[in-house]
Amino acid sequence: MDFDLTEEQRLLRDSIDRLIADQYTFEKRKAYLAEPDGWSRALWAQYAELGILGLPFAERHGGFGGGGIETMLVMQALGRGLALEPYLATVVLAGTALRLAGSEAQLAGLVPKIAEGKLLFAFAHGERQARYDLSDVLTTAKPKGAGWVIDGAKSVVSHGDGADKLVVSARTSGNRDDTSGMTLFLVDGTANGIARRSYTLRDGTRAAEIALAGVEVGGDAVLGHVGEAFPVVARVVEAGIAATAAEAVGAMEAMQAMTLEYLKTRVQFGRKIGDNQALQHRASEMFMSLEQGRSLAMLAAMTVDEADAAERARTVSTVKVGVGQAARFVSQNAVQLHGGIGMTEEYAVGHYFRRCMVIEHSFGDAGHHLSKLARDFA
Repeated sequence: MDFDLTEEQRLLRDSIDRLIADQYTFEKRKAYLAEPDGWSRALWAQYAELGILGLPFAERHGGFGGGGIETMLVMQALGRGLALEPYLATVVLAGTALRLAGSEAQLAGLVPKIAEGKLLFAFAHGERQARYDLSDVLTTAKPKGAGWVIDGAKSVVSHGDGADKLVVSARTSGNRDDTSGMTLFLVDGTANGIARRSYTLRDGTRAAEIALAGVEVGGDAVLGHVGEAFPVVARVVEAGIAATAAEAVGAMEAMQAMTLEYLKTRVQFGRKIGDNQALQHRASEMFMSLEQGRSLAMLAAMTVDEADAAERARTVSTVKVGVGQAARFVSQNAVQLHGGIGMTEEYAVGHYFRRCMVIEHSFGDAGHHLSKLARDFA
């Protein structure tokens, strides 16, 4: 199999790497965190100029026709910079739902605005009682005239506080845990009946609890076919796992580089601590874990569009477990090898550690996916 990047992919990688290296120093990141949105609108506009906001969408809809590898390259760069912008929420999660289920009219109307950086999305599916069960949906949508009325609540919606539009899952038929009877809706973030409570996650990114009380939408708000949204939701989550696996690899790369630099420069008892053979072995083990994670992230990127649903699900769960274990090992050792400074707010390595821990618990933790592999693929 050919793992070499094409010329276009190399240009994309180099462009996003330069942008993140220039704009995401640790001090600049702290300034972005202090902005009203918790991220940089000016940098979001630069993403649009670079073309990455329209990357996964078809050219006929106003995008650039990229695939899993292109998304992987972008997410690795964002991981290296600890980027705060809602790329995952808007382009990967909601963007996948749009690509898979959107009508031609919906795609033509929405994708150009996303690509221009003028429209922010959030994917509102998870509910408090569901934990990681994708079929556990209590939010309901009932017919009213030519439209629908949505009632329910969504939990830990990534960047749901500032989204202009929400992709909301609701049950239009069936029981709580049925995989059938689920429908996706496009809902304005400021529609009557929506209440959003914003908060900051442990890694500094934004999320929201969203309550929907009698929210009325038209018939044209349905995304895909009524009652047939579950396969789309599963694909969205798989795309999210592949993207965050690549982001975790970028974070591991940064931690590995910071740790090696620290070992080469920190002097203790008259010698550089990197001269200690035990620490050299630990750094080597970190590198091996990083490379294992990199291989798995590439596997996910190549598999995310696999037609065989069972093969895709098995691979993505395997990647989720493996990258989570690698990121935990690299993160913990990066902090430990830095000593006390590794846990301070003023030093970047602890912030990378937190982001990797949030990624580990996004879209199902290792225990959930191991159980899934044992149950479904043993």
